[in-house]
Amino acid sequence: MTTRRTIVGLIGGAAAAAMIGLGATAALAQEVTLRLHHFLPAQSNVPRLVLDVWADKVEKDSGGRIKIERFASMSLGGTPPELIDQAIDGVADIVWTLPGYTPGRFPSTEVFELPFFVSDARAASSAYWQLFEKHMKDGEFADLKILATWVHGPGMFHTNKPVTKPGDLQGMKIRGGSRLVNQLLDLVGATPVGMPVPAVSEALSKGVIDGTTIPWEVTSALKVPELVTNHTEFEGPALYTLTFVLAMNKAKYDSLPDDLKAVIDQNSGLEFSIFAGGTQADADGPARQVAVDRGNNIVTVHQADTQEWKDLVQPIYESWVANVKGANVDGQALIGNARALMDAYGK
Repeated sequence: MTTRRTIVGLIGGAAAAAMIGLGATAALAQEVTLRLHHFLPAQSNVPRLVLDVWADKVEKDSGGRIKIERFASMSLGGTPPELIDQAIDGVADIVWTLPGYTPGRFPSTEVFELPFFVSDARAASSAYWQLFEKHMKDGEFADLKILATWVHGPGMFHTNKPVTKPGDLQGMKIRGGSRLVNQLLDLVGATPVGMPVPAVSEALSKGVIDGTTIPWEVTSALKVPELVTNHTEFEGPALYTLTFVLAMNKAKYDSLPDDLKAVIDQNSGLEFSIFAGGTQADADGPARQVAVDRGNNIVTVHQADTQEWKDLVQPIYESWVANVKGANVDGQALIGNARALMDAYGK
């Protein structure tokens, strides 16, 4: 016989079961907030055209279960060279940064920073990811979950007086963005001044430096065409490029449920690396036009006239191979592998 107490008990049991079911569903539908930290203003090209595109896609593909909070201009604190450790230590969940800001820690990445080595950002970004997976993932980057690797478009000079040949750099203080770029500057006669890119505008405006090495793409955000009126670009292989990583705290990634790990993975890796490098390089054109519209002086060193530059910086190859040997990196083999992968891109 069914009593009122039995009915109440059944209802209570059903309610409890429903609550348990809801709890299980909630556990399966775990929501995660990730903090993405970087060093440029939010409206700069890379945050706007690359990082936000990635973050928006991850949020969408997760059905809103992943929320990515974006912190621009070092707004979580610290300095750009500290970003890589912020990702390792969990100060931020994801960072975009340059391995070159911490010289010596990621020696294999420097192969793409060698002078007159990279001709195409997409090809180099593709090669960089492939070499990362084969040679760096379980070594130099073992403490991080690397989501993407890429390079920017051609690096060049932006100076307060014209530079057409190496001799023009004598006595000029030029900002360099990495160890190898500073070596390059020294060999071509400039006085290298190391500093992260956000410091460039103030350094130029105060006369601390006479010029900087950066690609066209970032000049607009830094107001470089307003601060100097001369720009020297190179035909053919780039004077230099710098390498980037989008890196995630490993424990945070490991804590995600498998389906959310899959969302991160599907939006990262080789294809996104190529997209990021290509998009950054594509932004060079509009930024260059800003300098053209201002009437600035743009010097183009034609490929036939680059030999003097190449001869001066050639020692960087030998010194780099010798230097990375101490980190158990076969630099000569890495150069050959990188070149072969770049040459094979798109074929």
